[in-house]
Amino acid sequence: MIKHHTDPSMPHSHLPFSPAVQVGNLLFVSGQASVDPTGQIVDDDFEGEMRRAVGNLEAILNHCGSGLDRIVKTQNYLADPKYRDQYNQLYPQLFRQPFPARTTVTKGLSGTLKYEIDCIAVVGEQ
Repeated sequence: MIKHHTDPSMPHSHLPFSPAVQVGNLLFVSGQASVDPTGQIVDDDFEGEMRRAVGNLEAILNHCGSGLDRIVKTQNYLADPKYRDQYNQLYPQLFRQPFPARTTVTKGLSGTLKYEIDCIAVVGEQ
């Protein structure tokens, strides 16, 4: 069974996608970026954008009965390779060991965004 998680209290976008889709006990969270509660981009330095994006990701996970500690894989997108060192310094501040599997893509964002993240997580009982 497929369940689309949508709720006005969750971070959302004006673009055509669901914030999260659940299949069984797996939750697929759409890309989260540095946006405010209305979905408008909040320009910031790299650290601010990364922290805001992960905060939005965490809000969706919590709403769906999961959490950062239940993530099995993250996909991370950096606007520029110059952010790679800072990204690797911030990542262990936001995610705890054992770390989820991870993919990082650079030069994959358009516009002013510096960072975006999506994930696959587990919901329900461990």
